[in-house]
Amino acid sequence: MWRVLAIKAINGYEITNDEALDVLNCPEDELLSLLHSAYHVRKKFYGNKVKLNMIINTKSGFCPENCGYCAQSRDSKAPIEKYRMMDKDTIVRGAEKAHQMKSGTYCIVASGRGPSTREIDIVTSAVKEIKAKYDIKVCACLGLLKPEQAEQLKEAGVDRYNHNINTSENHHDQITTSHTYDDRVVTVNYAKQSGLSPCSGVIVGMKESKQDIVDMARALNLMDADSIPVNFLHAIDGTALEGTDELTPSYCLKILCLFRFINPTKEIRVSGGREVNLLSLQPLSLYPANSIFVGDYLTTEGQESTEDHKMIEDLGFEVDVVTKEKVLS
Repeated sequence: MWRVLAIKAINGYEITNDEALDVLNCPEDELLSLLHSAYHVRKKFYGNKVKLNMIINTKSGFCPENCGYCAQSRDSKAPIEKYRMMDKDTIVRGAEKAHQMKSGTYCIVASGRGPSTREIDIVTSAVKEIKAKYDIKVCACLGLLKPEQAEQLKEAGVDRYNHNINTSENHHDQITTSHTYDDRVVTVNYAKQSGLSPCSGVIVGMKESKQDIVDMARALNLMDADSIPVNFLHAIDGTALEGTDELTPSYCLKILCLFRFINPTKEIRVSGGREVNLLSLQPLSLYPANSIFVGDYLTTEGQESTEDHKMIEDLGFEVDVVTKEKVLS
């Protein structure tokens, strides 16, 4: 059955809703067969290459939004480090670290509803210098965008813009009420219209239903997101979702397989929370997925990048090294 889904995905056929739910309900004794089938799809479009991404959190806390998962939200009581926007030189130095870690994409992230004029100016100035120094793709994640801001980022050399839908449209109001699901979709569309590569993903484990997870994967397919980060909730004390623990390592793998079947040609990125949710099964995540973050996340720590490189090597996979030609493509 799972091989049939792989053939469907490779040939461009959409799997049915029942088939999608079957993936999430896959019996434990069929998990390896499911992973093997998802790997066929991944191998068809990405071979055994693994894309690496690194985040820099350029502004932490002080966010007016009330997202229930986030330690930086206005309602969070989590004891995180808070600081205003970093200066240009600090952001550029982060790109040097990303380059040393063999990251193909450097992700410039800032908390807040959306960027101010000053913040856009700092980011664009930094990106121009980064592009002059390194063969690396730059992704910005600065919140809700205006069309002219998207154009400014594109003109400065930003390659990709990330704005996650985070959850399904149906479940959105259970996670945040300070902005709408449509607000997020509009920002992704502004990025696309400006010529930026659209990046949008999800956070699973936030008390959503299995149907919600299917709906998320389909929504991102309709949005034609080039890169899809799949985050696994790392519930932080002091947030609205404190104590939530709904995920198991095998269920996380089933979710990644589902996203691969529904978005066969896209970069599926194992993102925040992989270390604490996938545990010893982390290596298996790269059979359906083809991209990971190295280093730390926004307010939580990742594992040592050397461990990630070793994991990739041990699997017989290889890092997708970025060249100037790939950056320009």
